Amino acid sequence: MTRVRPSLHLRLSATVAVALVGAGLAGCSATNPITTQEPYAPSDGVRVGLGDLTAENLLVLTSGEGEPASLHGAVRNRGGEDLEVTFTLEDGTEVGTVEVAAGDGVLLGGTDGEQLLFTATDVPGSTTDLAISTAAGGAETVPVPVLDGTLPEYADEVPTEGPSTTPSAPTGVDPTLEPTPTPTATEG
Repeated sequence: MTRVRPSLHLRLSATVAVALVGAGLAGCSATNPITTQEPYAPSDGVRVGLGDLTAENLLVLTSGEGEPASLHGAVRNRGGEDLEVTFTLEDGTEVGTVEVAAGDGVLLGGTDGEQLLFTATDVPGSTTDLAISTAAGGAETVPVPVLDGTLPEYADEVPTEGPSTTPSAPTGVDPTLEPTPTPTATEG
């Protein structure tokens, strides 16, 4: 039985072709950045960095415009000093302020987080401009998504009661009692 050996020319041509195809395919990734190495918000909310502060997954939950709303997400202080973080809507309404200890983080919303309640100024499905500010890092305004309870993970998180606008009675005081006049001395 005779065996046919491929010629040297054929083997060399095949090797060059494989090398060119490999180089061409490798060149495709050389011109495209690797997206997993870029910071991004991998969830429904947005991410913002402000000096030593990082706010992540910021979103607003509400059932509609003019309805009670809550801010959800997390803030992390990577610095060596405590920070006071203030959240304000574009119309100047203060959503709330949280204290974040140095090297620590604070959850916003949900059952375990700080409750920042306000009245929604935008409808679910849109965005609302939210300013985040600290004394050390300044301020930055970001468009934050407004969501409702359509997604199952948020269904139980949409607030039904807004921020309290009436002061509550001090503990131990009956608000139905009438004030008693205090007698005064009369000159005579």
